Amino acid sequence: MKNLNTLLAGIFLAVALPFGALVISSQVQLGSLGRAPAEEGGPLFPSREPGLAIQGRTVYVSLGCVSCHTQQVRPAGQGSDIARGYGVRPSVARDYAQQGQVLLGDRRIGPDLANFGARAKTLDAVHAAIPHNGQFTFLYTGVNNDVASERAVALAAYLQSLRQDYSSPEAKLKQ
Repeated sequence: MKNLNTLLAGIFLAVALPFGALVISSQVQLGSLGRAPAEEGGPLFPSREPGLAIQGRTVYVSLGCVSCHTQQVRPAGQGSDIARGYGVRPSVARDYAQQGQVLLGDRRIGPDLANFGARAKTLDAVHAAIPHNGQFTFLYTGVNNDVASERAVALAAYLQSLRQDYSSPEAKLKQ
């Protein structure tokens, strides 16, 4: 019994110290990431989400879009995302530094949305993509489903804000 406390303290330290080191090293590596200029003296990226896009993020999560769509462009050798046109460069940790809840996705059934705002050039193209396969037509009213609800407008703003078309210190755009 005398050595039981010492044994338990040793087991606790053997588990707690490596776990603490893992957490602290991750914080040192990724905790200081913030917005960075694409080039010397340029604007900071990733840009902040506008208010309507923040509301659209909530709609995106509530509709379960995150279960079918990813938001991560995989590097060459790990997938053909760049060849498919999902993005112009692979995603890096800095792309998600400003997000409180990172929506990388569970599996990719639908197309990747990391750079959807740059791919869909107009708001009409965004609204045309939302009710795909008739799943989200309830977000629209009117004779031809041509009147967007508030939730559809917010979701479209969020989808338009998804852009990874800038250079960062970790991932430069190919010229």
